Amino acid sequence: MNPVSTRSVSTLAAGLLLALTAAAQDRRANLDVESYQIQAKIETAQQSLAAKAQVTFVPLDDKVTTATFELNNALNLGGVTDASGQPLQTTRGVGDFTVRVNFQQPLAKGAATTITFTYSGRLGGEEESPVGGINFASIKSDRAYLLYPARWFPVNGYTSDRYQMNLNVQAPAGFKVISSGMEIPGSEGTTFRSTQPGFYGSLALVQGTSQKISAEGVSTDIWFRPDKQGMAKAFGDETAKVMNFLTSLYGVPPNKNLSLVETGDGAPNGYSAPGILFLSPSGIGKAPSQRLLANQITRQWFGCLVSPVNRNHIWITNGIARYAELLYLENVNGASVLEPEIRDLYIDALTVTDAPVRQAARYEDYSPEYFAVTGSKGAATYNMLRWIIGDDAFKKTLHTVTDQFANKPIATEDLRKVAEGAGGQNLQGFFIQWLESTGAPEFKIDYTIYRTQKGFRVMGKISQDLDTFRMPVELRIDTEGNPEFKRVDVVGPSTDFSVDTFGKPKKVVVDPNGRMLRLSPDMRVAVAIRRGEQFAEVNEYNEALKEYQKALEVNRINSLAHYRVAEVFFLQGNYQSAANEFREALNGDLEPKWTEVWSHINLGKIFDVTQQRERAMNEYTLAIRTKDNTQGAQEEAARYRQAPYQRKDNN
Repeated sequence: MNPVSTRSVSTLAAGLLLALTAAAQDRRANLDVESYQIQAKIETAQQSLAAKAQVTFVPLDDKVTTATFELNNALNLGGVTDASGQPLQTTRGVGDFTVRVNFQQPLAKGAATTITFTYSGRLGGEEESPVGGINFASIKSDRAYLLYPARWFPVNGYTSDRYQMNLNVQAPAGFKVISSGMEIPGSEGTTFRSTQPGFYGSLALVQGTSQKISAEGVSTDIWFRPDKQGMAKAFGDETAKVMNFLTSLYGVPPNKNLSLVETGDGAPNGYSAPGILFLSPSGIGKAPSQRLLANQITRQWFGCLVSPVNRNHIWITNGIARYAELLYLENVNGASVLEPEIRDLYIDALTVTDAPVRQAARYEDYSPEYFAVTGSKGAATYNMLRWIIGDDAFKKTLHTVTDQFANKPIATEDLRKVAEGAGGQNLQGFFIQWLESTGAPEFKIDYTIYRTQKGFRVMGKISQDLDTFRMPVELRIDTEGNPEFKRVDVVGPSTDFSVDTFGKPKKVVVDPNGRMLRLSPDMRVAVAIRRGEQFAEVNEYNEALKEYQKALEVNRINSLAHYRVAEVFFLQGNYQSAANEFREALNGDLEPKWTEVWSHINLGKIFDVTQQRERAMNEYTLAIRTKDNTQGAQEEAARYRQAPYQRKDNN
């Protein structure tokens, strides 16, 4: 064993000291921002912003010497001054988009303090975003938008610290400013004044006039670019339908009449600010998305009106926004649409199991993991809660939350108490199971059928592998007559049950309606495939192949898993292996059905690339014979029957 040199020990000690120093610096004092007074000047020709932000905050800790705010790295800090105009020392953290403001004298706990930031910079949309890969700020010659997540003003307690704001914006001639709050025109720009604490400061500069669409008692101002203006009526009509449906769920909306504003490429499909929906060109698409509108309009209540006390409780808002998509689809199309939608939701919820929902702050904002945990698993929790306490109590819970916590933060315990009051039962175990724990049960059932004087009795045992699990589980007993249903409280690894039936039992099914977030062989396959797809989307093909292989270890004839493996090989130019896997997909269970038509099309492409035109034509013909036009498959096959597929240049 080699001895450690003195120099190595010194290096390790120095590194440890630096790490401890950095950790100490990163401990942010708890602050409560009360208000902002912001003066902002936007120059579209220069794609620039110049601003002065007066921030009044209250320290929640004693003897605070440093206050930390988040500010976009593209903005150059001119300086920070105290209430008397004296400059304060600052340090910028580029890695975490922060500005640390140092005070010569410690601030007293609970005493309001006012400081002023002066800053400017270019925000053309190409700069590094505080949210990786998503553009929340862009100033162009014809239009601009600055959204709260861009941190274009100094932010504390992102998504949790509510504040009042007076925002004055000076824009070039010919532009109108759209923002939240009471609009007050003036000679020195337009001022927007808040009336309740919230998350203000998202704005857009637009030209021309809006298209006002009135439908079903709702008026919507639509600010789309000329090429999208023909869609205004469809969006106004759908917005009204969604707004009225959600009002029946959540109660009176904070803003019944909304503005819909188009943003730009690279922006999120949708972002909800008080009274405004910001929609990207891809989010607008070619027709209104019922899912997107239900999700984003829900955030007018859950997110704008009611917000989480911190990011570990953000499932409350993200979860109900995701679940609202399903609730609205159910309202429009009937309950029959829910089963496949819930299954897809549960698959996504199970793709991340390394941390419970109540530790969501560890995930990067807007990442797939973040939305799987806070959105999909949050929505899954709402769906199970709805079943346990019933539809009426669930609706009462949502109404009560938006009433009691309007313009205030909410914690998970607050929501639990509201649900317990509405449903009349203790839900502590339920909330611990789904929000503070990881994993999901996998049920096994053993039973014996006995004849009785009045009919039959099924006696058996439900087993699962989570020691702390406790939750009611539905059983369906299929008989020669009508099926019988029974709720069984499953407690721990093994629970006995007994059900009397009139008709002779033929089969007992656990959770027949798929209400429970649980594992099964089919679900394990689906989750592995979904994880593989997520890796493939970011070009991590080796990791994707590992996940697809996990799926195939459970089910060797799963066509979707074989198809996804073939896709990876095709993208890598490994045509022989790709062809083998497309053949395996065709020889598999052909679920989903579209794997058949697209396997034939891709085999045709492979034969075209390898100069086997006759074989390629045969595959395109087989694709056409399926008559499956999923994602334009028939047009694709017909195109390559006319002219061979050409491989794209990989250089």
